[in-house]
Amino acid sequence: MLAAVFATVFIALYVGHSVGDHWVQTSHQAAHKGDRGWAGRLACARHVATLTVTKCVVLAVIAALLQLHVTPAGLVLGLGVDAVSHHWADRRSTLLSLAGALGRGGYPEYVTIVRKPGEEADTTGPGTGAFHLDQSWHILWLGIAALIIATA
Repeated sequence: MLAAVFATVFIALYVGHSVGDHWVQTSHQAAHKGDRGWAGRLACARHVATLTVTKCVVLAVIAALLQLHVTPAGLVLGLGVDAVSHHWADRRSTLLSLAGALGRGGYPEYVTIVRKPGEEADTTGPGTGAFHLDQSWHILWLGIAALIIATA
């Protein structure tokens, strides 16, 4: 039964993440969440707050419809761990520093995309190495959050 709860919670969190990270996040948050100083921290915090609410709504609907047994403590702990990990990564310099420390620093620089002919290569947006590292980091923590929620 725990395996089914874990799998269902993970799917719900993944759906909520996809919607919250790409549809709910504002253009301002996306452009400024990595900025230095309080303005960047605030943009990132607002993004993480709306993202977490989105995940919570999706999970609540699925849990109610499928009558999943999840505890309030598990939800708070799991979603809290996920939110902290998401904020940490979305400040951008943190995740790129970790990639460099692990010998993956060349990946975000190498995997680029040219959006329009004649433009400089984009190293941060969708389809780039930095974006792939960002999303895989988030998916890792979705799995950890789902495990916490399912077992708490």
